[in-house]
Amino acid sequence: MSSRRSSFRRREKPAFERFKDHCRHFTAFMFSNVGIILLVTLYIIGGAFIFQGIEIFEYERLKSEKPHRFIPRNLSGECLTRIWEITAQNISFFDHHAYRRRVNDVLLDYQRAIVTKQLKGPDVEQWSFSGAFLYSLTVITTIGYGNITPHSEWGKLVTILYAIIGMPLFLLYLSNIGDVLAKSFKWIYSKVCLCRICPGVAKRRIIRERRKMRQLARALQMHDMENARGSSSYTSTSSTTTSNSSSSDYTRSSRQSSSLVDIPYSDSDSDIEREIRGSTDEITVPVTVCIFVMVGYILWGALLFGRWEDWNYLDGSYFCLISLSSIGFGDLVPGDRVITADRDKVEVSFILCAIYLLLGMAVIAMCFNLMQEQVVHNIRAIKRGFKACFRCRSS
Repeated sequence: MSSRRSSFRRREKPAFERFKDHCRHFTAFMFSNVGIILLVTLYIIGGAFIFQGIEIFEYERLKSEKPHRFIPRNLSGECLTRIWEITAQNISFFDHHAYRRRVNDVLLDYQRAIVTKQLKGPDVEQWSFSGAFLYSLTVITTIGYGNITPHSEWGKLVTILYAIIGMPLFLLYLSNIGDVLAKSFKWIYSKVCLCRICPGVAKRRIIRERRKMRQLARALQMHDMENARGSSSYTSTSSTTTSNSSSSDYTRSSRQSSSLVDIPYSDSDSDIEREIRGSTDEITVPVTVCIFVMVGYILWGALLFGRWEDWNYLDGSYFCLISLSSIGFGDLVPGDRVITADRDKVEVSFILCAIYLLLGMAVIAMCFNLMQEQVVHNIRAIKRGFKACFRCRSS
């Protein structure tokens, strides 16, 4: 009984220690692959509610304090009134050039007012939940379309703090999810493209590769033997020490050629199965395959956005490339179906648009990771080739 009581006391932890353990487990889960996706999603949704509340509250406050600012202006009527006042002063009768200059100034002011009104857009309609969600997404992804911007001081301050926290969080998301996608894609590539899923095809492919490498090894050995024989016949009249050195050079060169191409000479089923079931970490995906994946994802997005936004195929491809590369010019934005007058309405196409952007940037990060591995592998192969060439020349 005493041993059971002591073990029970040993197992029981203080409340603060249990709280620390729970916090540690929760933090580890939130920064895992599933947790980081959930964390980014909740961060964007929370930011959408925060920005929507701030901007709508500021809009209602200004509308109650300064209602004259929200009365729609008749820009065309104001322009015509100013031109009529200039004309009524009879300036054209005395100085025709001064009259034209003043009328041109009025027309330029009218053009600037029209452009500013179109770029600014409605003050409150753009801060629907869909618009606020799009704004939060473009802030942490550094796309920054520029079609939705905060006008209040609190909105600008919260944007600064939101970006400071959200940008490292999104970079962590790209790092983790890009690594997971890269490992998954390498596994699929090894099973499908390298025929590891078909043992018979993979076995024949490995046997063919081993035969080619053996033929190369034999050719190198024959070449080294011919060089060694030529050097030994040339030094046959020399002393015994010279012949011993030539024989040692021959054995050294033969060892270098055999170590240069270290190929297993057994075609047993166990060795081949071991190579087929090898780790996918040693596999490198070609650069052309990565480029094909990126181009295919962009063309697929162009087809989707062409249906949602009534864009042609070129505009859809242009928008996808500019968005996924985080350039974000802002000349094309998903606005016609997303930003609506209903503040609480959420379009299904908008949710798919957000998923496309989040997944697409992870796919781009995956492709860059795989391309980097392929480039590093090629550089190391070139380095080994140069070392082998210099070793053969020195021998």
